[in-house]
Order: sequence, then C-alpha cells, then structure tokens
Amino acid sequence: MLLKTFGWSFAITALGLALAGSLWGWQGLAIVGILSILEISVSFDNAVINAGILRKMNAFWQKIFLTVGILVAVFGMRLVFPVVIVAVTAKLGPIEAVKLAINDKAHYQELVTGAHPAIAAFGGMFLLMIFLDFIFEERDYKWLSWIEKPMAKMGKLDMLSVIIALVVLLVSAMTVATDVAHGGGDKSATVLLSGVAGLITYLVVGGISGYFEDKLEDEDEDDAEDGETAAQPETKNVGTGAAVGLAGKAAFFLFLYLEVIDASFSFDGVIGAFAITNDIFMMALGLGIGAMYIRSLTVFLVRKGTLEDYVYLEHGAHYAIGALAVILLITIKYEISEVITGLVGVVLIGLSFASSVLRNKREGKPGDEEGARSEVTSGV
Repeated sequence: MLLKTFGWSFAITALGLALAGSLWGWQGLAIVGILSILEISVSFDNAVINAGILRKMNAFWQKIFLTVGILVAVFGMRLVFPVVIVAVTAKLGPIEAVKLAINDKAHYQELVTGAHPAIAAFGGMFLLMIFLDFIFEERDYKWLSWIEKPMAKMGKLDMLSVIIALVVLLVSAMTVATDVAHGGGDKSATVLLSGVAGLITYLVVGGISGYFEDKLEDEDEDDAEDGETAAQPETKNVGTGAAVGLAGKAAFFLFLYLEVIDASFSFDGVIGAFAITNDIFMMALGLGIGAMYIRSLTVFLVRKGTLEDYVYLEHGAHYAIGALAVILLITIKYEISEVITGLVGVVLIGLSFASSVLRNKREGKPGDEEGARSEVTSGV
C-alpha cells in the first residue's frame, strides 16, 4: 500500500531532482531538495486536516483532489501565485511580471516580500477561523480537556469565532502592521482589508460546503427512515453520506474549501522559500515535490483510517493551525524562521499521536492491531 500511495511522489521526486541537476547542477539539486523538505515540514499538519475533509468525499472526488488539486497546488500556488502577487502589487501586466521574475530576480523577490503583510493577513485569518470553529465545537473526544471543555461551552454563543477573529485582526492592524519589516511603512489598512477578505472567503466557501453537506446528510437520513422497516439494524446506515462519501455540489464545495486551505498553508512556504532562492522555477519544482508528498500522505491517512484509530491527531493538527495563524500575523512585522514554524506543527501532531497511542493502550485498542484486523476482514 505504501508504494501504491506514494508511488507518484517517488517518481516525481526522482524526475524533479534529475531535472534540477541537469538544469542547475549540484547546487540546484541541493536547493530543490531543501525546498522539498521545507514544504513537507511546514505543511505536515495540512495533510491531517485534508484527510479529515477528504474522507467525507466519494472516490471520484478524492481522485479529483489528487489530479486537478495537485495541478492547482503546484502550478497555481507555487508558480503562478507569486507572479500574480507581483503583477497586482507592482501594477504590471502578467507578461511583464514573468519577465521581471526571470530577468530581475532581486527586484522580483523584493516585490513579493513587500506583499507579505497582505498575504499573511489573508492566510492568517482564514486559518484562525478553522482553529476557532474547531475549538468551540462540542466533540466526542477531547485531547486537552482543560481547554476544550470550557471552549465548547463558550462556543454555544453565536458568531463567537467571528468576533474573536475580528478582534485579533484589529489588534494586529494596530500593532504589528503599523511599522512592518516587509516593504516598510504603515500597512494597517492593507492588513485590515486582506484580513477581512480572508474571513469572508472562509465564511462563504465553508458555509456553502457545510450547507450542501448538511442537506445531503438530511436527505440520507430521510431515505434511511423510509426504509427502516425493511433494513436490519446492522445495515441501516449503509448508503449514508458518511459511508459512501459526499458527491455532487457538497463534494465540489468541500473541494474548493480544501484548495483554499492548501493555499493558506502554502503562503508561509512560498514566502519562506525566498530565503533559499529567488528563482521561481527552482521554487516551484522544490515546493511542488513537497506538495506531492503532502497529497500522498493525505490519501494514506484516509485509506488506513488513521484518524479513526488515533482520535487526537485532528486535535493536534488544529492546534498547529492556530499556532500557524498566529505566526503568520506576527511575521507581518517580525522575522520568524521556517524551522520554528515547521517544528511547532510537527511537535503538536507528534504529541497528539502519542496521546492517541496511550489512549488506545488504556482501552485495549491499539490502532495498528485494529488496522490489521480490518484489512484481514476486508480481504476474506
């Protein structure tokens, strides 16, 4: 299963490194390899979040995520996005922006980093909303119960997450945005506008996908009630949205939601990559290889049922998202190493995984044994 899931990632890695070596020599090979590792470490928590959403979709939309989604992730966010940012902020045409990226890499890097406050505010607010909606929701499993129990009670207040997000945005605009390191000057208005745009994007895309998801689940419940007399207790839920996966409009808007999440996660990776190289083609190749592994890891988690076996993984990933949102807002003014950003996510997910293992041992349900039993059962 490992080779089947990660086969394309291994192949793209070999092809990408060979291409880097032939075009830029040993130095280019090393840079592309470092960028790949950077992307994997920074976006590791992204895979867990993606898996939690992807498991709700049917097989068709999971394949769309791996094909169309990876094209958007690699070419859209890692190659086209930095060029579009330069074109908008410098008021250039797309062709002029591409020429600038190729012929005047230093100035191109300066323009991209100058747009960092807007990028960080948009991505930071989007990710912060994901974290807040998670922490304020009542859940069956609680990892850090001393935090999550009172937060779940507070979450009964309508629009609390939006209010907190707006307060955080306002504080950021009045503090870190008044004298930024990237581009210089007062960027309060830019940060406010971009942050509100990120908040609106989350509410629109997340709200629409949630609406269609709830609608589909309600329809499935009605169908199950209509056929309840003919169904056995063991098979009542067969055919529900949760069992077969979402399709149609619900899956489409979840797919859009996934892509926006991936874009928000990629912001810090793209900006951080400029500390290593300002060559957009090296950047796209290295970050693209890393993005392939994140996609493969997402599918691996879904197919292995890892999130069901290790119930605190999603908690750790969402705490990592909250930390990343805060880090993005802080980097509007202050430099924070990508190593720190990556380590925060890895440590939080590692701790949540360890807590899940201890929980399974206490209850006599080790995840690996359950996974083995399920594979044997499905193969009979």
